[in-house]
Amino acid sequence: ILFYASTAPELSDDRRYDFFSRVVPPDSFQVQAMVDIIRALGWTYVSTVASEGSYGEKGVETFQQISKEAGGICIAQSLKIPHNPKLEDYDKAVQQLLDMHHSRAVIIFASEEDIRGVLNATRRANQVGHFLWIGSDSWGSKSSPIHQLEDVAVGAVTILPKRSSIKGFDEYFTSLTLENNRRNVWFAEFWEENFDCRLLSSSKREDTSRKCTGQERIGIDSKYEQEGKVQFVIDAVYAMAYALHNIQRDLCPEHSGICPGMEAAEGKTLLKYIRNVSFNGSAGTSVMFNKNGDAPGRYDLFQFQMTNSSVPEYRPIGQWVETLQLRLEEMQWPVGEPGVPISVCSLPCKTGERKKRVKGMPCCWHCELCDGYQYQYDETLCRLCSYDMRPDPNRTTCQPIPIVKLEWHSPWAVIPVFLAMLGIIATIFVMATFVRYNDTPIVRASGRELSYVLLTGIFLCYIITFLMIAKPDVGVCSFRRIFLGLGMSISYAALLTKTNRIYRIFEQGKQTVTAPRFISPTSQIAITSSLICLQLLGVLIWFAVDPPNTVIDYDEQKTMNPNLARGVLKCDITDLQMICSLGYSILLMVTCTIYAIKTRDVPEDFNEAKPIGFTMYTTCIVWLAFIPIFFGTAQSAEKLYIQTTTLTISMNLSASVALGMLYMPKVYVIIFHPELNVQKRKRSFKAVVTAATMSSRLSVKPSERPNGEAKSELCENPPTDPMSESCKWQ
Repeated sequence: ILFYASTAPELSDDRRYDFFSRVVPPDSFQVQAMVDIIRALGWTYVSTVASEGSYGEKGVETFQQISKEAGGICIAQSLKIPHNPKLEDYDKAVQQLLDMHHSRAVIIFASEEDIRGVLNATRRANQVGHFLWIGSDSWGSKSSPIHQLEDVAVGAVTILPKRSSIKGFDEYFTSLTLENNRRNVWFAEFWEENFDCRLLSSSKREDTSRKCTGQERIGIDSKYEQEGKVQFVIDAVYAMAYALHNIQRDLCPEHSGICPGMEAAEGKTLLKYIRNVSFNGSAGTSVMFNKNGDAPGRYDLFQFQMTNSSVPEYRPIGQWVETLQLRLEEMQWPVGEPGVPISVCSLPCKTGERKKRVKGMPCCWHCELCDGYQYQYDETLCRLCSYDMRPDPNRTTCQPIPIVKLEWHSPWAVIPVFLAMLGIIATIFVMATFVRYNDTPIVRASGRELSYVLLTGIFLCYIITFLMIAKPDVGVCSFRRIFLGLGMSISYAALLTKTNRIYRIFEQGKQTVTAPRFISPTSQIAITSSLICLQLLGVLIWFAVDPPNTVIDYDEQKTMNPNLARGVLKCDITDLQMICSLGYSILLMVTCTIYAIKTRDVPEDFNEAKPIGFTMYTTCIVWLAFIPIFFGTAQSAEKLYIQTTTLTISMNLSASVALGMLYMPKVYVIIFHPELNVQKRKRSFKAVVTAATMSSRLSVKPSERPNGEAKSELCENPPTDPMSESCKWQ
């Protein structure tokens, strides 16, 4: 074989090389070079095509082993072209390659006939430009495998052992003739093929009638180019020579030729000596063999490209000498490919997506979005952000959840603030009117002390609106705790004291004419103050047990969409604590309502029982509507806004009802009908109680009353008497 290659380089080169390729499989260095090329191009999902036999099957086996060791390369499928294939075999192979549509790169370890067959089948399938070919040294830079299939082969990357022209060989080979080279039994066949003629003796050619003269000369009468494998043939002969020399030296130290020890040596012994040789080869490069019997790998890399003249040809794009040296910028690809084409099982996941790998295929995966409050921790794992964080828009890290509070310009705040401002203005106006006309009968008759206490409570009910909307801090939270229930406590404590006083007066009046105890203004103030102090005592205990503080509630507005998540800055007051703070005021309100019901039959001439009753009925309706709204929105994303707005509006309405029903009629009389704001006549307590009792029993119509009086002023004697400012002025 070595002699044939060295003496007949032009004789059926393609067929002869195919013979070599079937006998000598690709070495590990060549396959390593191919693996490095694939990795440099970023291809991770490839298919292999091999000719049946030792060359193709061994090449694929080595490729699988090295690619597995290198990592990052998966083989989609390995196809085998059988001996003596038919067109259907090639078409079937191409169709199988197309089934793996993500695997565009195809690694070929095949004979020239099989390479042509696969390329032809690709054209028949109308898939020109789809596959990205990587050819082994059986393809190399030869034109015969791609003759008239150039369009299909464009972009193919091939590999070929690095060759050097050996000086002296051209002179030797061109001097060979039929006369001086009779030792080569194939030389005559080469002569006929090279000069396209027939020798007279034992010729096998029948396709030409031209006779050889024997005077033809190589390189003159025919084209000549040194065979690229001459270097390797010479080095192979030298390797054998060095091995024989070394074995003779070791086994026959005292003989100059072959000794009996050499004759008894087995092939394994010779192979061992061949693998241990080391020398400078014919091209000046070192020759040695590794444990697998492979010589140092030196390869030239080519790509079949369209040139400027539109004539495709092999262009060198790099080399592999222990490491890959690839010039990516000089590579060209089929039409329509702007850059290096891709051949991957799965496209890279987008940011914020994790890889869910396919079992048994490390290069294949499914992309799954890190949903909810998860972020991409690494390419295969999503992790949950901490409770006060949310994923950023790319879901590659976590970022703080924005902090919100009820803003003054929010529609949820504008309405309560507007109502509160109107209420404050109205309260101040009423209070100023009462102060201005403090000594007038209508003001004195309404019970001035409790009236001012009640106005103070109403004013605080309006003020709490601003505290509930203000930005929470320790100070604001402290004032919220104090004033949340204080305003209502003051208001309903005063009203409860009034209704209780009326009830006691008329209940005792049914039995005796003696005035009840604790009905004087001083007593009324003391009772009211005691009721208010209970509220303040509860607040002080609350302060001691749980000091006020601010918190950020991340659960309240943690929506399904993390982009809408917000942390709510609020005071450390739970819904239950808030209701408990208002509970005492609600208890006073309910008690006051009960007394208002009990005094509903008191004649309208006497005191404020009926206006207080209407006030309490309306207030109860307001708070009965408030409670289900407040607790019904506990799970709402708008909880902060709805509950705050509901609470403040309820308190504003409660204060407005009391202000409107108890004070506006008096203010109207004071300002617009001062002629009615006069004292009429006085009666004793006995007369008051008697008249009230009789009036209640008889229910006399105003038109039937004596002297035509519709209404009357019931007072005791001088202002020093406890009843002097406890009358009803109508």
